Formats: sequence, structure tokens, C-alpha cells
Amino acid sequence: MPTTALPPNAAVSLAAPTAADAQELLAFELANRDFFESMINARPASYYSLEGVSAAIAQAEHEAREDQGYQFLLRDGENRLAGRINLSHVRRANFHAASLGYRIGLDFQGRGLAKAAMRLVLVEAFTRLGLERLDATARPENIGSLRVLLSGGFRQFGHSRRSFELKGEWFDLLHFERHAVDWRIAQGKLS
Repeated sequence: MPTTALPPNAAVSLAAPTAADAQELLAFELANRDFFESMINARPASYYSLEGVSAAIAQAEHEAREDQGYQFLLRDGENRLAGRINLSHVRRANFHAASLGYRIGLDFQGRGLAKAAMRLVLVEAFTRLGLERLDATARPENIGSLRVLLSGGFRQFGHSRRSFELKGEWFDLLHFERHAVDWRIAQGKLS
């Protein structure tokens, strides 16, 4: 399934990364590397080159064609690359589900961009992509991420203790889900 650009909403837009984005995406990832690696495991060092980012974009395009995952670049109202939001691990047969992940650059934190991007990606997931359920995880101490998930209508359904290792330290994870049927009701598309 090809992925097209999503319309702007609340001064943000989402679009699948293309080869033309490689240089800008590399600069974004380098500028935010330390910040991101304080919360998630590091990417391989080979990623942080034009060749590495270009290969990752090609892989993302392949995954979208094969209906395995969908990546989007988040841009603010001034068309600056502000973050990424992804639908990964697409599971079709019997599930029609995917996992949601996102990262917002340090300079763009606290502006509501993740919440706006969440609204857009929910439309994409539950309409064009025909998904019925999204799941996501967040560390309990990541208050910003928890707020984004809750504002997007996600509900917590679990808490796994010591289930995520980062730099030799174990962290708990909270598990969230959002169902298309609930989203449709909230949108007034079902009664």
C-alpha cells in the first residue's frame, strides 16, 4: 500500500520519508541523538551517515509497499522536521493491528505537535489503512508520552515490570491500546 502525504492539521503535516529527505533526516537524527538515546536504545552507529539514513528510508518504503509498517515525518507549520511517528509490526490476519511509536525533537517538545500528529495518524490508521487496533508502550516516568497517548484516546491495559533495558538499567513499561470502533464513535461515525 503506498503512503501519501496527509493533510496539514493544527499546523502539522505528516508524510512518508523519501530519498529526498535523507540529508534533512540525518541532520535531525544527529541533532537529537543524545536526547533520543536517553529514552530509547541507540541505533547502530552506521545509521548516522547519509548512506545509513538512505538505507533506512529505502527499508521504510519497502515495508510500506509490503504492508509491514508505515513511517511518517512530522513537520511543523513552518515545514521544519520536528519528529517522526510510525506504525510498525502490522499484523493483518485475525488482528488488523499495528504498534505506534513516535519521537519529537528536543527543540519541538511541549508545543502540542505530538498530539496533533497523533490525530492525523489515527485517521490514517483507522481509515485508509483499515487497521482496527493500535498498541503502544511508554515508560511510567515519561509523562509527556503518557499525556500524548491519553489525549489520543489510548487506554492503559497493562503494566510490565522490568521489561525494557536501557544502558544496563531495567525499566517498567505501561501498555496502551486504541480501537478503531472507539475512535469512530468519538468521531461521530458510529452511534
